[in-house]
Amino acid sequence: MVTAGQGLFSLGNDMTSIIVNIVWMVLFFAVILLFNQRMQIWSYQRNAEKATARLQFLADKSREDALNSIKRFAQENVDIRSQVTGFLDFFLIEPVDRDPFGVLGRLEHILDNRRDRFKAFVSQIAPKAGKTEAANTEDILEAAMALTFIFKIVRHYLLLGKKTKSLMIFVQLDMQLPMIMKMAEAYYNAQKTFSTGKPIGDGLGALVASKLMLGQPKKQIAEDVVYAELDLSNRKVVVLKAEGPGGVVGKPGEAVKQLVENLGGKVARIFMVDAAGKLEGEKTGEVVEGIGAAIGDPGPEKFKIEDVATKFKIPVDAIICKMDIEEALTTIRKEVVEASDVIVEKIKKAILERTKEGDVVIVAGIGNTIGVGQ
Repeated sequence: MVTAGQGLFSLGNDMTSIIVNIVWMVLFFAVILLFNQRMQIWSYQRNAEKATARLQFLADKSREDALNSIKRFAQENVDIRSQVTGFLDFFLIEPVDRDPFGVLGRLEHILDNRRDRFKAFVSQIAPKAGKTEAANTEDILEAAMALTFIFKIVRHYLLLGKKTKSLMIFVQLDMQLPMIMKMAEAYYNAQKTFSTGKPIGDGLGALVASKLMLGQPKKQIAEDVVYAELDLSNRKVVVLKAEGPGGVVGKPGEAVKQLVENLGGKVARIFMVDAAGKLEGEKTGEVVEGIGAAIGDPGPEKFKIEDVATKFKIPVDAIICKMDIEEALTTIRKEVVEASDVIVEKIKKAILERTKEGDVVIVAGIGNTIGVGQ
């Protein structure tokens, strides 16, 4: 039997427990409301700090690797470290595009100036380098510059986020980090390939052109671009590529324009071959056909091809080989080499099916021709 005093004591304990629970719940939600954003910032900041540390390592290592590669061709007893370190911050300012008239001509002028500065700098710090080695050195510097730029951009947003304590800055940075790190690792691995002079995935177009022009005499048509003529079932096929085996891309748009104009516009078809980025789930080395100027260009070279093709009503066919950014910038994969043979046969078949005897066809192999000769 429970007495009245015991009942009141039990009721008091229950009320105390309820009050304590309510207080704990209030404190719990107050802590979440007050500190949740700070906890999120701390988590995102930690991820960004780890990524920045890795990027700094890659940037520093790429600079040292570049210096070691260049030292072989530098003059004795000359310290090139300060020169190379300073040059890694070299930049380009794109022309104003508010008045679009003539913007591509101005962009081409700036790109030409940049290329001339690169060549002059390489000849200054590596006077013993031959033509091929000098071209590869330019690619090595490009990779080191890209890594330095990526590191500084990520570090900028990390420090800005810490300074402003902005959750949105960290969230946006964290969302981009997987792709940024993938790109940085690709550039770092690419630098190793450039230093050895091995062919890369982006040289797929040059490799296809090289196979087509094998054994034919070559002539220069534009800056760092050569071409050869061959007969295919009574069709005149003009094949062009960047002049290898140094790591250059050349000016294929200018080359196509000059060839078409030299032929009086009497070109039945233009075929363009290039590497292209693949989507996740697609296979490396997958060959796809389409139309249009297949060239990863800032604008001027692609415009020249489109302009001359439009002027003379020339169809432009595109054949691409799928690969991701790392595969494009590093040593060429077996799947890509095999795809080059597939593309050669596709081009031959397409020429027979889409042109007639006596026609002139241009085949442009686009891409960095490092390690791929003529």
